[in-house]
Amino acid sequence: MSPTPPERATRTGTSRTGGERKNIRGEATRQRILTAAERLFAENGISVVPLRDIGVAAGQRNHAAVQYHFGERDEVVKAIMEFRGAQSEASRVDLVAGLMLGVTPPTVVDVVAAFVRPLAIHIEPDNYYLAFLSLYITEEGGYEGLGNVHTGASVITLRTVVSRLIPDIPAAVLEERWWVTLTSAVHALARYHAAQRKRASLPAPINVLIDDLVAVLSAGLTAPLVQGDPRTDGTV
Repeated sequence: MSPTPPERATRTGTSRTGGERKNIRGEATRQRILTAAERLFAENGISVVPLRDIGVAAGQRNHAAVQYHFGERDEVVKAIMEFRGAQSEASRVDLVAGLMLGVTPPTVVDVVAAFVRPLAIHIEPDNYYLAFLSLYITEEGGYEGLGNVHTGASVITLRTVVSRLIPDIPAAVLEERWWVTLTSAVHALARYHAAQRKRASLPAPINVLIDDLVAVLSAGLTAPLVQGDPRTDGTV
């Protein structure tokens, strides 16, 4: 028997199996569903969009396509968070590493910037993550329901760093101020993105607005304590 021609051997060795092709198609479908869900959630509200409408918007003929790929609505929400959060995390990891390994100690402004700037990468066409996340925070009352969403550990690291930078702020007060910082960053960036879409202009260049947002949020973390706040004497 003659040996297999080299050309044929190469093609055979590099061809994709049926299972691989199916997995690729499945991932492409999942991505289309996530993109459609993010937009519909951002435009209409997370709790009111039927899963069937998401499938239609994603070009799926099977009315149960969303349930097949994700199950319930909460899993779709979680998948969007993890997908977009991973994009921010990839940018934030480098910033956090720079803070930890830098020659000079980080400041509160550095910490806040390391949270805000990787979020701002989502201010781009066909990306509805900021509006979606802003609505999620409003509907759920904050980030706290995202404990089972895996997007990386850099935000936890930033929280630890900021507590070391301003030890005079009681832990309970700083915890709330930190949540205010995170949520306010999302709402502000979502507003900038919406204004950019609707009016094609902003009151200042986006990089200037982001710098100012970082300055404002940093000042909030270090603001004087409120007189009579029971959290300041450890009673809460």
